[in-house]
Amino acid sequence: MGPERAAVSADSRRARREAELAAQAQVPPHPLHPRRWLPRFAVLAALAGITVALPLTENVSPGNGTFVAGAQAAAVPLPSTVEALTGVVVTTTPPPAIAADGTTALRAEVAASRSEERDPLPGCDGADRPAGANGQLRTSDLCTLWTGSLQLRGDAAYSIAELNLAFRARFGRDLCLTDGYRTLAEQRVLKSRKGGLAAVPGRSNHGWGLAIDLCSPETKGATGRWIKENGPIYGWENPDWALSGGSGPFEPWHWEYTRGVMEDGEYYSS
Repeated sequence: MGPERAAVSADSRRARREAELAAQAQVPPHPLHPRRWLPRFAVLAALAGITVALPLTENVSPGNGTFVAGAQAAAVPLPSTVEALTGVVVTTTPPPAIAADGTTALRAEVAASRSEERDPLPGCDGADRPAGANGQLRTSDLCTLWTGSLQLRGDAAYSIAELNLAFRARFGRDLCLTDGYRTLAEQRVLKSRKGGLAAVPGRSNHGWGLAIDLCSPETKGATGRWIKENGPIYGWENPDWALSGGSGPFEPWHWEYTRGVMEDGEYYSS
């Protein structure tokens, strides 16, 4: 090969190489190529962080975190993600407002109030057993019912008050009563008026504070059925002798606290 031909061949190779490089420079990179976009994304993220951080830190007053024109905050190193997550201190100690003595006292007061609201007959001691004979009990030893005037022995009063709460929840009003404890004098007056329809004075369970008389409407309809079904649950029954066909006069309004009558009163099985 002569010198002229060798020079031409070298020039041709150089021309082809330059043409290839020029062609590669004209082809745009793939838009989703990760190797080209990752550096660009990192630069953009850094610029965005600086753009947001600078306006905020330039106007923050050191110490109290308030924005003040011209104030510059001291550089504070930020914790890493691991430090932020593991450095949180969890405490089970209640806030001072909850643990304060005043709040504790208030809770105790509310609890006592609720307990009193659930008490069917506040101030009545169901364990009291007044001394005295039939119709001659001390009224100060008896419990006053919701009527404000009628009284019964403590245990009988408490149980009828519980029955009344259930009655009120069902019908929206208190149970209507006409009679409770009767003194011996009252028994005598009633006997003189009703004759054989009234108990012998000194033998009535009203005289022991263990019997009540219902208002006549309470013995009929829905209320009458409800009392017959629920009265015995609370210890109150219309005694056998007072039922239709019983050994005594028909008195659907007369109800007795059965347990007390069987223990201390005048009990008639039929």
